[in-house]
Amino acid sequence: MTRAAVPLLIVLGVAIGLSTHTVVNCGDEDEPDICSAVIGFSPFRGSLIAFAYEGRGRIALRHGDNGRAIADFNEAIHLNPNRASLYRDRAQAYRQNGELSLAIADFDEAIALDPKPAPPYHERGLALAAKGDLDRAILSYSTAVRLDPSDPQARLDRGLAFLARGQANDARADFEAAVALPPGKDGRTRAAARAKLAELAHAEPTRVSAPTR
Repeated sequence: MTRAAVPLLIVLGVAIGLSTHTVVNCGDEDEPDICSAVIGFSPFRGSLIAFAYEGRGRIALRHGDNGRAIADFNEAIHLNPNRASLYRDRAQAYRQNGELSLAIADFDEAIALDPKPAPPYHERGLALAAKGDLDRAILSYSTAVRLDPSDPQARLDRGLAFLARGQANDARADFEAAVALPPGKDGRTRAAARAKLAELAHAEPTRVSAPTR
């Protein structure tokens, strides 16, 4: 290798590194045009370009453009069908779009590809509960609680499902657990759990109102 070739290889290496960084992280900025530019002009294709579709889909999801998000996640999944987070992202878009059966199927796929994270179980529980399948929702919430016992929101949501099913004691236990967890950045979950405990304290033993969520 000549001396002249070494600087050229270094420049090419830096350029490739920057391009790769742009592809993988374009969704971190709230500028979908960056992702679109990457999709249109990046020299990278295949599974790597799926990151650009994923990033643009996440931006659309943050802005409530669920149709746009689903379309981009479809492209990303076509290019990289083994990435669990893509199915979870698309499931969130489906759930927010009211397409609960599709959301549940995607959460199932995300969990099959990566069964360790707690959030997909929690989010699948929300979709199941919205569909009225409280038994499966509680099972899904329970797995989320087991995988991440420090998450008060999963406890609150499982408590709401118990309450909707008329299991006041189980609901009370979850609300109490949510309140007892260390305070985090968002106190709304604990406030909601305290409110439900207050409702239960004033409810008649044989009459517990279903939650209005």
